[in-house]
Amino acid sequence: MADEPVLLKATQAGVATITLNRPEVHNAFNAEVIELLSEILDDLAGADGVRVVLLDAAGKSFSAGADLNWMKRAASFTDDENREDARALGEMLRRLNRLPKPTVALVQGSAFGGGVGLMAACDIVIAVRDAAFSLSEVKLGLIPATIAPYVVAVIGERQARRYFLTGERFDGAAAQAIGLVHELVDDGAGLIAAGERMVERLFAAAPGALGEAKDLIEAVAGKPIDGPLIEDTVRRIAERRSHDEAREGIAAFLEKRKPDWHG
Repeated sequence: MADEPVLLKATQAGVATITLNRPEVHNAFNAEVIELLSEILDDLAGADGVRVVLLDAAGKSFSAGADLNWMKRAASFTDDENREDARALGEMLRRLNRLPKPTVALVQGSAFGGGVGLMAACDIVIAVRDAAFSLSEVKLGLIPATIAPYVVAVIGERQARRYFLTGERFDGAAAQAIGLVHELVDDGAGLIAAGERMVERLFAAAPGALGEAKDLIEAVAGKPIDGPLIEDTVRRIAERRSHDEAREGIAAFLEKRKPDWHG
């Protein structure tokens, strides 16, 4: 339904688009949005026909983060209720971060607080150049706790020390400079076109290999390069070499044709 706070659209080719659909409140999220996103992500994780997931938003803003009316109600929750409420957000972000499909965030307008967390939990971020970003929680007496693992992984501890503490707004150029955004475009039309180009690039890759590549990144990031880590990477490539996708990919390369998964 068009009036649902989160929309899901999938093409026969295998592109699923999740759209935040609360433009009247700048796509701020509340408990209902978090629950719907979690359900959608669970469904997409096991959907064999889905190869790429796009995350976009209706209206002028990507996401203003947490709905302040929701936060106001949460102030009266018990400790257990607050933990459970926050856990739902944390689990939704974990689902997005660990989704075994490539995820691409298409960002326009403003992305504040939890909106930045959604971006950081995606694999690839494309944003309009004049978009505005802020980790503004401290200005409200809060902290960016549940989004911190994803944001710090993306921008690093040094940049987090600035932007977590100042809550300042920064533009697309700054977001790209600190690693939050991969690519900048001039306007909404450019955002759609860049998203389509990125889907085309991802469709050139083997679906199973993409999922395993994501898992590989998590397995090696920040880990000491020691015997167990090297052995783990040895196991991973040995198993992948004997996979049907690898056989098809190498054969297609040698035969100068596109592999059977190529969109």
